[in-house]
Amino acid sequence: AGELFDIFNPIRHADSAEAIAQYKVEPYVSCADVYSAESLAGRGGWTWYTGSGGWLYRAGLEAMLGFNVRGDRVRIDPCIPKAWPGFSITYRYRSSCYVIDVENPDGVSRGIAKVEIDGVAVIGASRWPSGAEVPLIDDGGEHRVTIVLG
Repeated sequence: AGELFDIFNPIRHADSAEAIAQYKVEPYVSCADVYSAESLAGRGGWTWYTGSGGWLYRAGLEAMLGFNVRGDRVRIDPCIPKAWPGFSITYRYRSSCYVIDVENPDGVSRGIAKVEIDGVAVIGASRWPSGAEVPLIDDGGEHRVTIVLG
């Protein structure tokens, strides 16, 4: 999934001056076409025409990072490439801010070994085997969630 996402990720078409000159469209939009004809090879086309950008965003956020908000809870169940050391998400829930750090010290794709909310251990891996469920509180504060994969 990580390799395929990387192929479709439009930022990969704009990670150098040469790539930008070739792609010629917005690096934050998933385009419908990347041309292969010799004079246009590598040039993007039909940006904003499809809904593919929104679906690509959801695939990355929900399927790979495992970030799913449902009402006053967020479930986090990552399925990432083993080579990723982790990632962070900053999420605003009403007047509160949640800083979510996912660490991958053992180089795994999925599985949660430890969850902390504001420095307090919340669950073990057996409580929510298909991801960590974190309650969201509208208290105007900043909350730190640390998830360790393993």
